[in-house]
Amino acid sequence: MASDVPAGPGGLDLAPFRGLRYAPGRVSDPAAVTSPPYDVVVRPDGLNELRTADPYNIVRLILPQAADPAEGHRRAARTLRHWRAEGVLTQDARPALYVYEQRGPHAVHQRGVIGALRLTEPGSGTVLPHEDVMPDVVADRAALTRATGTNLEPLLLSYRAAEPDDADAVIEETVRTTPLLATRTADGIEHRLWAVTGPDTLARLRTALRRHRALISDGHHRWATALRLRDEHAGRPPWDRTLVLLVNTTRHPLRVQAIHRVLPELPAAQALERVRATAAFRVRPLTAPPGEALRTLAATEGTAFLLAGPAAGELHLLDRPDPALLARTIPAHRPAAWRSLDATVLHTSLLEAVWGVPDRPGAVRYLHEADAALAQGLNTGGTAVLLRPVSEETVRSLAEAGIMMPRKSTSFGPKPASGLVLRPLEEEPEQGPIAPEN
Repeated sequence: MASDVPAGPGGLDLAPFRGLRYAPGRVSDPAAVTSPPYDVVVRPDGLNELRTADPYNIVRLILPQAADPAEGHRRAARTLRHWRAEGVLTQDARPALYVYEQRGPHAVHQRGVIGALRLTEPGSGTVLPHEDVMPDVVADRAALTRATGTNLEPLLLSYRAAEPDDADAVIEETVRTTPLLATRTADGIEHRLWAVTGPDTLARLRTALRRHRALISDGHHRWATALRLRDEHAGRPPWDRTLVLLVNTTRHPLRVQAIHRVLPELPAAQALERVRATAAFRVRPLTAPPGEALRTLAATEGTAFLLAGPAAGELHLLDRPDPALLARTIPAHRPAAWRSLDATVLHTSLLEAVWGVPDRPGAVRYLHEADAALAQGLNTGGTAVLLRPVSEETVRSLAEAGIMMPRKSTSFGPKPASGLVLRPLEEEPEQGPIAPEN
């Protein structure tokens, strides 16, 4: 990836900001008020668990609950103002860039920098998206940001520095000092946060980052939201920047995982029948448990999926797609790397051509955990489709060529916890009756 090539003035412009953070001693435990990113929370169990973990859990802001979405956004705004007014959330006195570390099981060790990144024009090559977005999600996130006047969650962006530079040096120097915050979440991940406030150190860090460009690893909808809001405000500060975590993947490689699909309106028996009737794929039943079946899927050559059957524990391996089906449904003018993506074949050939599943909210659900996808497929009487992860190199090469992958094709991680630091777009909370309502 060319992100390790000097990018000059058009590189990453990461600015310090006065972070909004939970005040020490005002919450039961820092871990109890954090959450995975809004689109990773598994509803409803995961949402309910987070809401009951602590009355100040960040999920009340990032996923406000109400029958009417607009009322949910207003509730989040009122709750945020209340928390600020009562001192649960306080704004740091000095602008800072925040060094963030995650360390835990399965060799998780990630360090990066959280800051306010200047938004760049699509096609400029400074920030590279790799997935399409869903307009309804962008509209919802934009409405929530307008209501709260706050960047509630950082995007995860990755860049590559061929050799250690000042950004790496500042991070290493910073983590040897006492952190602002240290906590361990239920998944065993330790989170630590430091503030970099010295003018000389900030200058070193910002100058080093200007040499790079970045890939959007997680947060395409938040990036599209930020671009929409910037345009609405004619590019004026503070809407010309958004909250991001930048990670040098030369030093701290990210893991890429699949995002699975659930089709609640398509019964599994009907899905299997249509595949067999059209000879769209070879279908083989698997008697192995899900973990072993996923390993079989990973070892299968060519396009392949796991399709959950109507009964619990019933899985089918779909592979060897019909060449005539692919030729008829997948645009020939697109690059070969895009045409052969599992997600491309799934959405273009299976969902659209074989199953007739409409591309709209509710018809396709996206889940990060295979077990959760299988459970939802059974609970809804629908179909769960398990996918394989895409290699990081494939993602980067397509992004550099300006080719968008199908939405929700990848899940990069570890993802930053939501709730460690927020970026206010308004300096002070509004006054008046502001009791929380969710």
